[in-house]
Amino acid sequence: MSPIKNLSEYYTRPDWVRRINAMGDSVGGAEKLIPLEADVLVRTAIDSTGGLTDFGTFDGDWHARFTSLITELEATGKLHTLGRLMTRQELLRGLRTRLLLTHARNETAAIADETIKAPLVITGPPRSGTSILFELLALDPNTRAPLAWEVLHPVPFGGAIESARLAMSECEQEFWADVQPEFAAIHELRSDLPVECVTLTLPGFSGGHWGMIANIPNWEADYSATMHYHRALLQTLQYGGPPRNWVLKTPLYLVFIDLLFATYPDAWVVHTHRDPLKTEPSSLSTLGTVRWERSEEVELPEAGGVGLGDMMLLLAKRRAAGELPDRIVDLHFTELMADPATAVEKLYGQMKRTFLAEHADAIRRYTAAKPKDKFGKHKYSPEEWGFDPIKLRQKMLPYTDHYGVTLEG
Repeated sequence: MSPIKNLSEYYTRPDWVRRINAMGDSVGGAEKLIPLEADVLVRTAIDSTGGLTDFGTFDGDWHARFTSLITELEATGKLHTLGRLMTRQELLRGLRTRLLLTHARNETAAIADETIKAPLVITGPPRSGTSILFELLALDPNTRAPLAWEVLHPVPFGGAIESARLAMSECEQEFWADVQPEFAAIHELRSDLPVECVTLTLPGFSGGHWGMIANIPNWEADYSATMHYHRALLQTLQYGGPPRNWVLKTPLYLVFIDLLFATYPDAWVVHTHRDPLKTEPSSLSTLGTVRWERSEEVELPEAGGVGLGDMMLLLAKRRAAGELPDRIVDLHFTELMADPATAVEKLYGQMKRTFLAEHADAIRRYTAAKPKDKFGKHKYSPEEWGFDPIKLRQKMLPYTDHYGVTLEG
């Protein structure tokens, strides 16, 4: 890991953030003001649900993962005061969600019989069009994407209506850009937008969210448990509704695509592609920004180390060797940006799905109302994040040649 301690050269913290962090300093450390104690968090979550105690076993030993996660957050996370507050809230929400989800599944046994049929799964490096494609596929009347408000609060508690759950999730979603305004240009978070699977699986205490928000190199994600939780949540959200195909998304499926197909054998995977000189530095920049929101000392993987670029190279080799199901289709960023509706229609043809005229119209309306860089431009260069452009080009040449990726300069 490479320490990046000068992110203050990139970003200026809002005054209110600096003042909250100083409150931790004033009492001898952020950990004294906002403790992260596993047993206390568990008891607090139980109390918040009126005494529910069953956290579920559908994804294995959640408690061991939870305590291990907190141990590593305390050991190497270096969270400042606000970072600890944000993380404590997420830990508590995850525990509470598990309690409510398990209660709902125990009350209605038929939820476990729900079949997640042929989901459309988007994966690819950050800045390759995954987010906008996610939103566009969700416009199809025959699909459904998990929305932020229903993922953060999937089971109503105490009769909470949809608007109350929207309001609770909106606060949390918008907070990221409040803490660091530049984040809005990197990724739009809104309670009524589709949310990717790293957020969906947060309560499993096993997946990519936790390794994203803090430097915890000794903590190992358990992606098998992640997918068990993933299916349990989708089953619960789907129960009682009309049959529609889920649209899902996360770059991390590049890492555990075998588990994805083991969980959903009839899934269609859309692999997005873009010039690695744009995507690799952006990935590191995004990770740095996310961790800077919660820590004064940010550590990042070495530029050019094992990352999504390596995963894409491996995936290309495995596909060429016939080691993966023939249910992966490709989409180039340049094609998507040039004509979104035509690009989606082409995808649907490859997946043998019907592309509706009303879907095409919805895509055109949506993209017209959401211009590129609506919230500012995510500025980054390869050099400032430790990349040598020539070496990166050379390393990723097998990938760009194999897929015919357009080089953007």
